[in-house]
Amino acid sequence: MLSHIKNKFLNRHSAKLSTLIRKVQAGLKKVQTDRVILTTGTGLLLVIAALSGQDPTGPLDLGPDPALPKPQPKTETKKFSTVGGWAKGTTPKAPAGFKVQLFADQLINPRWIYVLPNGDVLVAEASTKPKPPKTEKDKEKQDLLRQAGNISRNADRITLLRDSNQDGTVDERHIFAENLSQPFGMLLLNDHFYVANTDGILRFPYTKGQTELKGKGASILNLPADGYNNHWTRNLIANRDGTKIYVSVGSGSNAAEEGMEQEKRRANIIEINPDGTGERIYASGLRNPNGMDWAPGTNTLWTVVNERDDLGDDLVPDYLTSVKSNGFYGWPYSYFGKNIDPQVKEQRPDLVEKAIVPDYSLGPHTASLGMVFYQSNLFPEKYRNGIFIGQHGSWNRTTFSGYKVIFVPFHSGRPATPAEDFLTGFLADPQTGRTNGRPVGVAVDSAGALLVADDTGNSIWRVVPEK
Repeated sequence: MLSHIKNKFLNRHSAKLSTLIRKVQAGLKKVQTDRVILTTGTGLLLVIAALSGQDPTGPLDLGPDPALPKPQPKTETKKFSTVGGWAKGTTPKAPAGFKVQLFADQLINPRWIYVLPNGDVLVAEASTKPKPPKTEKDKEKQDLLRQAGNISRNADRITLLRDSNQDGTVDERHIFAENLSQPFGMLLLNDHFYVANTDGILRFPYTKGQTELKGKGASILNLPADGYNNHWTRNLIANRDGTKIYVSVGSGSNAAEEGMEQEKRRANIIEINPDGTGERIYASGLRNPNGMDWAPGTNTLWTVVNERDDLGDDLVPDYLTSVKSNGFYGWPYSYFGKNIDPQVKEQRPDLVEKAIVPDYSLGPHTASLGMVFYQSNLFPEKYRNGIFIGQHGSWNRTTFSGYKVIFVPFHSGRPATPAEDFLTGFLADPQTGRTNGRPVGVAVDSAGALLVADDTGNSIWRVVPEK
């Protein structure tokens, strides 16, 4: 009886509970000197969080109206995780009613997944290529990035995985393309296959069912290479009628500290024709856009964006947003709308005035990278048309954030609250930062299962409902 009342209450008031949690959390930050109020407020927060099923220790500002504390410029928190690896027979944890299978292992830093129409699964294997350190501080940071798995072996290839008997495990593996330059985004359009290297886009002829790309490919577009931290990734998606391709390009710096001359054709989504001509900036001010997908039944593009560092533990939240043609989203001058970034000395009030507020906060420093709308019928109804998001995890926050796959439900074409943890267990020890793995790209295979690329675990996980 009590369980029935609780569920009925949550179904009716879940959105209000999430908003209340954020407001209580914001209030706590303002009254930390008052022990009585702090104790009362903390107790209320824990009760509300427990009722709503949220983790009270994690970042609580997910949703359309996050609590944004006062920025703390030059707050250079560094807290790196440590690669541990999955013990034999262990897997990430999914909600009740689902099971997690090891789809493929012994990959080399698998970052991105693309599913071909015939069911073949393509995996881009690449990693950050560090530049020679100029200072001892640079060297120390690179050592820590290696510890966390951000810098790893670099295969520079795409591997094809085929489950020919559809039993959920790979029985054929082929090198689809190699000798690439940090490949990431992949796209099949008509009879051509596109590969997004960090420094440009290659186009290859493609025949259904082939297991290897032939030749070196034609270069159809040069791009600015590399980027700040992991901003070397370039993603691809075509519009529904196949007349345009969209290319995501991250910034070359944290907050334009090297000047805007270094940011040409960066921090944006570029639109081109399938042959590489007709380039235009589709949307700008997006610090590091990665995953892209079309909202079901619409021509509205959505993306997830990694926001900036060095403004404090709880700034700036990464976000999920619809992308408007010719829209400007703030970077580097402002964040989450018109909130001015004090790190940026040469401001542009004219652009700040135009800055679009993102649709949905994903929490600070979560490194939200992968995203996909779920449009299959295999999962229960509640997941239809919602978004799965791969959060690679923080390296610059006092308390770790991310390190999981979350689900954001959609209602009437808009993201709703509360978001839910869907795949966890990647962060083995929140105190020491030891990780089993780190999720990145997500995709839905031809059967409707969720595929998750685990780069430091060198694996692809497959999530299906239990029978």
